[in-house]
Amino acid sequence: MDGKVLARIGAVAFVAIAITATVIDMTQQEEPPPVSALPALQPPTDPLRATLRRCQQLGEAASNEVECLAAWAQSRDRFLGRPTTPAAPQGNEGQ
Repeated sequence: MDGKVLARIGAVAFVAIAITATVIDMTQQEEPPPVSALPALQPPTDPLRATLRRCQQLGEAASNEVECLAAWAQSRDRFLGRPTTPAAPQGNEGQ
C-alpha cells in the first residue's frame, strides 16, 4: 500500500474515534440533583372547590341541590370578578 492511502485510513479512523467519543460523552447523563426531603408546600384547601367537585360527581342530580346552585353562583361571581356574598339558604321563604 501506498503511504498516502495509509495516511487517509489513519485520518478517517482518528475522526471516527473522535466522533464516537464525543457522542458517548454527550449521551452520558449527569447525576440528577438530590431530591429535597422537605415536604412540598401545598396551597390551602378551598371549600368551594371541594363543593364543586362533589357537585360534578353528582351529575344531573346536582341541578336540584341548593348547595350546588349556591356553589355555582359563587364560582361564577368569582370568575367574573363580582364581590361574592355568602349564599343564604333557600329554605321556606315568605312563611
